[in-house]
Amino acid sequence: MYRSDTCAVPSRSKNTGLSLRGVHKTFHIKGKEVKAVDGIDLDVANGEFIALIGPSGCGKSTLLRMLAALENPTSGTVEIDGRPSAELAKAHRLGVAFQDHALLPWLSIFDNVALPFRIAGRPVDRDRINELLALVGLSEFERARPKQLSGGMRQRTSIARALALQPGVLLLDEPFGALDAVTRRHLNGELQRIWLKDSITTVLVTHSVDEALYLADRIVVMSSRPGRILQVVDVPFGRPRTREMTRSKTFHDICDELTDALRGLDQDTGNTS
Repeated sequence: MYRSDTCAVPSRSKNTGLSLRGVHKTFHIKGKEVKAVDGIDLDVANGEFIALIGPSGCGKSTLLRMLAALENPTSGTVEIDGRPSAELAKAHRLGVAFQDHALLPWLSIFDNVALPFRIAGRPVDRDRINELLALVGLSEFERARPKQLSGGMRQRTSIARALALQPGVLLLDEPFGALDAVTRRHLNGELQRIWLKDSITTVLVTHSVDEALYLADRIVVMSSRPGRILQVVDVPFGRPRTREMTRSKTFHDICDELTDALRGLDQDTGNTS
């Protein structure tokens, strides 16, 4: 098929942007140990777009949160450009967007996108914010409040905010998961357009197989908890991706293969969601 490996993922480039080695994460919940991820080895090259898929509760978001330095690994190392991810977070070199857009309702769209400058103690770069609002198609809404925007527009604002300080890495945790299928498909196209401008190193967590296949260079399939890397799919499509491509036999064959693999994992764990 299209697998590049079935376990550890070797470095693809000397210019590796992200490196996880022997990463384990265990939570202590009500006196019990819950192992979330177990022995993750993964390299992501600079400028590469990676998607993480797997059954619910497999540790995808936990892995992303460790990359964002929002969680510490129980053991193992998480590095970006050879430095601990926490150093990059403190330097405001990581851009993060979650399913919950987390916009401040009392601020305008302009001021929400400007927020990272203020948090970092930097002068607000109005030109940069105007550039980003234009990039995400929201120039006409800079004075609107979040409640005046649609769900898709709020998610675009969240992505613009994540890019405000020109981060070296973009981390996306189900940014379109709460949207309807039509809006989600449209925003997949918008995200590709935005990503192509700078080809920033990106890790996307998603439950959508076709979203992963449409956006990513490689797809990392994780097992049920504790999360391990089961296989990696090299996406065989060039860029820019088109909607015509998603109707091709190759696209559907890979989608079917991945969907069947995920369905099998859900059945193994008794998850019927």
